[in-house]
Amino acid sequence: MRRFILILLLPLSMFAQKENKFGVQNYFGFQTRMIIPSDAIGPNSLTLTKEAFTTTIQQQIGYSFGGVVRLGLSELISIETGLNYVQRRFGITMSETDSAITAFSTLSFIQYDIPVSAVINVKLTKEFYANASLGIALQNKPSSVGIITNPQGKHEFLHQGVVDIHKKMSFDLISSVGFELRTKKSGVFYVGGSARVAMAPVFLLVAKHRYVNDSQVVFGNVNGSYLSVDLKYFLPYKRARNLIFKPGPIE
Repeated sequence: MRRFILILLLPLSMFAQKENKFGVQNYFGFQTRMIIPSDAIGPNSLTLTKEAFTTTIQQQIGYSFGGVVRLGLSELISIETGLNYVQRRFGITMSETDSAITAFSTLSFIQYDIPVSAVINVKLTKEFYANASLGIALQNKPSSVGIITNPQGKHEFLHQGVVDIHKKMSFDLISSVGFELRTKKSGVFYVGGSARVAMAPVFLLVAKHRYVNDSQVVFGNVNGSYLSVDLKYFLPYKRARNLIFKPGPIE
């Protein structure tokens, strides 16, 4: 799938590395994002309890990477879009108080997203710019995930991140602020931060504890909102030279 993303980004890179009809430069580049768990924009953890069985799932640090295209509308306003691979990680703590058993595990979850944002660019110096953006991201959640933990023989804990077949697509609200250095020869270097507010749960957590013929089942929606630290690099813009057919009047 990662190779498929690269194939899709290739024609975008060819389109982006030129001036558009507004006379403003387009950019193509790459971005990576470190996902940081936070309660600032949504619950970072979920605790479910039934009888003596308790399970807690909590977001951990994850990452994202992909390609990004910036389409200039004017010197002040541009549109950014792209395609990203997103790796989410969740830590799970499970316990059964009657048997004094506690176990830990990690659940990984993959998403793909297509963000579309309006960007405001403010020139600070000849090469330094500040920008802020606001937009939405289309999320694709290709499959459900699950993990089984056996801490002590007959005790079995099952955790599933269930994605409804009719809810594989969802939207996030996204906003970001950052600074960038624009150079003619080396390209554009960006560092900033962003916030994503999930408009739908990332998945439904179904947790089950089983001991011999006895079992308890709990379930609840897991919030997918997060903060992130973002790094971007845009390739330098170069005008075409030594054209075989140069533009001119038809004789």
